[in-house]
This record gives sequence, C-alpha cells and structure tokens, in this order.
Amino acid sequence: MKHTLSIIIPVFNSEKSIKNLCEDLIIVLSSISIDYEIIFINDGSTDNSWSIINILAKNTSNVIAVDLLKNYGQHSAIFCGIGLAKGDYLITMDDDGQNPPSEIRKLYSKIMEGYDVVFARFTKKQHPLYRRVGTKIVDMLNKKIFEKPIHIELTNFRIFTKEVADRIISHKTYKPYIPGLLLLYSTKIANVETDHNKRIVGFSNYSFINIFQLVGRILFNYSIYPLNFIVIAGFAVSLISFLLGMYYIAQFIYIGVSVPGWTSVVVLLSFTSSIVMLILGVLGQYIVRLLQQVSFSTAFQIRSITNINNE
Repeated sequence: MKHTLSIIIPVFNSEKSIKNLCEDLIIVLSSISIDYEIIFINDGSTDNSWSIINILAKNTSNVIAVDLLKNYGQHSAIFCGIGLAKGDYLITMDDDGQNPPSEIRKLYSKIMEGYDVVFARFTKKQHPLYRRVGTKIVDMLNKKIFEKPIHIELTNFRIFTKEVADRIISHKTYKPYIPGLLLLYSTKIANVETDHNKRIVGFSNYSFINIFQLVGRILFNYSIYPLNFIVIAGFAVSLISFLLGMYYIAQFIYIGVSVPGWTSVVVLLSFTSSIVMLILGVLGQYIVRLLQQVSFSTAFQIRSITNINNE
C-alpha cells in the first residue's frame, strides 16, 4: 500500500534558508518514491519569507503556502498545518535547515513498525546553552504533566499518524502545545537517532523569553500545579500565623509585653500580603486563559493559502 506524507514547516523570518530547504525536501521525498505535500505556514514573518514560499507554492504542485494573519507562535502554526494536512503520516520540522531532510527516511521507516509517534533523537544537539537548559525544564514538566516515558526524548522533528493528527485537531484549545498533545493522544511512542545540523544562516528565533512563555503555557493551560502550589503555600502561611499567634498569646500571659511589637505586625502583614498577591496572580492567569478560550474560536487566523492546484 502506497502512503502519503505531509511535511509541516512553520516559517518565521527564514528567507535565507527556506528555499534551499524546500529544494532538498523535494529531492529526498522524490527519491523515496512516495506521494507527498509540503505545507509552509508563514507565522507573521517580518522579512521576505512569505514572498518566497508563496512563489514556491505557485510553481510547485506539491507545495502549499499558508499565510497566517499575524504571529501566533510555533505551536499554533503547526496546529494549523495539522488541520490542513491530508497525508497518512505527518512530519513536522524546523525552517532553519537544522533538521536534515535526508533523515526523513529514518522517521518513516521507524513509524512503519507500527508506532503512533516517532520523535527524532539528535546524536548531537547544535543548540545554544540557554536552549538546552530550557529543554531540560520543559522535559521535566512533560514527565509530570503528560506522563512522558522516561526513555523518550521529545524534539520538533517527528512523524505521527493521521489518526493521531485527527485526535489533536479535535482538542479544543486556544494555546496548543504540540508535544503534549502528541503524548496525550498516542500510546506507541518511539525515538530514532538522527543528525542535527548547525544553523548555517541567521540566528535562532527561540529566545529565553520564548522558553519562559512556553513553560507558562504548559503550566497554566495543561496542569493545576500552580493552584496546588498556592493551596500548599496558603496552608503553610496559615500554620505559621497560627503558631506565631499562639507564641505571642503565651508571651502576653506569662511574660507580659511592655512595648507593642510593631516589628511583628509589619512582618506578618508583609508576609500575608505577599501570599495574597501571589494567589491573586495565579488565579488571574487561569481566569485570563479561560476568557481567551471562550472568546477565541481558533488558535490562529489564516490570511491566505497558495497552491498551484487550487488557484
């Protein structure tokens, strides 16, 4: 049985690498002798990226170019691509050329063994230190929240079945987190060793702020850990306040107090006020996300789609 592949690539300010990546993909996919489509999703690029992928889509029947209304983030862009993909198997990869197209053969061969999802495991990561640290933090959250198997390594270079894709799209969310959704809606998961190229042109669009925002998305959209934390913190403050209260009552009865203790009052007020502010802040984050989920019907808006077969 002949299968079809959908390659989904979110694009953000990659005008210097995207054309070469597309050409390499076509060569590799043609050599595999498999039907395929390449879906580029322009995620609010401020350079010439959209013009390049738009031309590629107009001149190549297997290429589809999607222009999002604005920058929604990598995960939302991939979520869009998953919804448009028609292949029996879907592959997601980065736009900077660090995921070698030639390694698609390994992903495809591995998932044909009967897996739902196969993640690439890089033999040597070519990421900066801050991103490797951020990856470890995110990996820890994935283990706690999504019950990620310890032996599985998650990367943006992966292949999964159409069945898994359909389950992901049915998940109603304003802030999708693709690795978490893949873990939620699959059971047979594997890794396969692949190369990871150095970035040849430009700089990574993934900054420390992006990692911080991703951690917030995982915590507040897919877990109740922040709520559990403030419950424990509130209990701890109550216990400490009770013990301090008992101490001052005992001191008043057995020792007496000559001068009112302004220090203790100020310390207690400052401590409890900071806890109250923390609780309000965490609850506010959940309320904001709830309002966003209710107010917005989708995680993205499409401005236009270009494909030579559908013009």
